[in-house]
Amino acid sequence: MKQSRKNHSPSFKAKVALEALREEESTAEIAGRYGVHPSQVRIWKRALPEGASGIFSDGQGQKKDEALVAQP
Repeated sequence: MKQSRKNHSPSFKAKVALEALREEESTAEIAGRYGVHPSQVRIWKRALPEGASGIFSDGQGQKKDEALVAQP
């Protein structure tokens, strides 16, 4: 029997990643509670801090930063 992939919402991923960042429970415990693989929890945990700056951007911030870097 072929298993189908689950498509998790961004809010679900953020919720799981935040719990993993708190480190109150092990990755395996969190994964078991939410029904995902522990390695997936670790991936989401690493991705959250990397993508967090995008939450506060207005879409123009990156262009402004690139312009500042390009200035001599």
